[in-house]
Amino acid sequence: MQEKLGGIFGQRVNHYALVIALTMASAESSRAVAFLLPNQDPEAIGRGDAFAATADDPAAIYYNPAGITQLQGIQASVGLYGISAHTSYSSSSGSANTDADPQFVPQIYAVDTLKSVPISIGLGVYVPYGLGVNWGNPPFSNVAQNGKLEYFTANPVVAWKICKMLSVAAGPTFNYSEATFQNAPFGGEEVHFHGDDWAPGYTFGIMFQPHPMWSFGVDYRSETSMNYSGKFNGVGVVNSSVETSAKINFPRTALGGVSFRPTPDWNLEFDLSWTQWSKINTLTFQHSPFGVPVSLTLDYRDSFIYDFGVTRQLGKGYYASVGYIYSEESNPNANYNPVDPDANLHLGNFGFGHRGEHLDWAIAYQFAYNGGRTVTGDSNASADGTYKTFNNAVNASVTVKF
Repeated sequence: MQEKLGGIFGQRVNHYALVIALTMASAESSRAVAFLLPNQDPEAIGRGDAFAATADDPAAIYYNPAGITQLQGIQASVGLYGISAHTSYSSSSGSANTDADPQFVPQIYAVDTLKSVPISIGLGVYVPYGLGVNWGNPPFSNVAQNGKLEYFTANPVVAWKICKMLSVAAGPTFNYSEATFQNAPFGGEEVHFHGDDWAPGYTFGIMFQPHPMWSFGVDYRSETSMNYSGKFNGVGVVNSSVETSAKINFPRTALGGVSFRPTPDWNLEFDLSWTQWSKINTLTFQHSPFGVPVSLTLDYRDSFIYDFGVTRQLGKGYYASVGYIYSEESNPNANYNPVDPDANLHLGNFGFGHRGEHLDWAIAYQFAYNGGRTVTGDSNASADGTYKTFNNAVNASVTVKF
């Protein structure tokens, strides 16, 4: 009898650990690599985010801060990224769809290139991770229902133009995050959680332009660690309100790009980025509604994003871009959770804009597609099935030059 009760108790703890961990450590975005949100500027998005070796607008603060040395005077940019993220699920146990209502993410950048010294300074405020997913009441409701991750970054940078060909830049990041979820992981019982934390990090970039036709860019973003402190509010559990905390390591990323400009009217670029998702392995909550710590093995894997884009100058300041992205999945089958409906994605990108003497504007459209990822052998068998993704996103920005 004691063994039976112990087994039920352990099963409850494991269900709570799974839901809590993956909801906090996951949120759907338009890219496959878990909860990364690298779409931070319409000019870059229009060319498939292949921008690290071009980086010639204020959003370079995110893509490659060394690029801001190319800008003149003071420039400020405001943008808004809107995404409708949709994933469908089907299996012998039933079907479900995520809520496809639009979600919006802002971006703000400001740059000042000093006149007396070869120095540029800048500040970016953006959202590098996040968004949310809501399955409603799916067949796997004991594993996943809905959750939201918010992650805000303020990033001051200083860039130095060492010589005509070479620029370098670096700066700290100040990051604040909140995680919220609601779920019914066992027997109809509900758990609600809200927690937050802040953490420092840093970024640096290099831009090398040995010839007017060729440019090379490197960007690096450090790991950050969030120790979320919050409260469980449970319905139908032993303790209805429990203070808890859990640490999540947000991964480091490294990116390299090469731009080829055969004529002043054409720019072709290829970027390759790596994200160290393997830093997300085991997650432990120090307290639970059952009075004991709960742990879960996630074992995400490192992954790559391949970006390719082309921009054509149309005359009188107008330009058009197209791009393609292939993004590798990071969430393995063995620990798959629908709160992070991760998959290998193909992304198409289109952009249009204008650069003027005092005002620039740009708009871009992006879609993400995966025809079906079949999950089998998951540690939570109720989540086994086929997941299909089709997302739509639009980004627009305005840049004012002083």
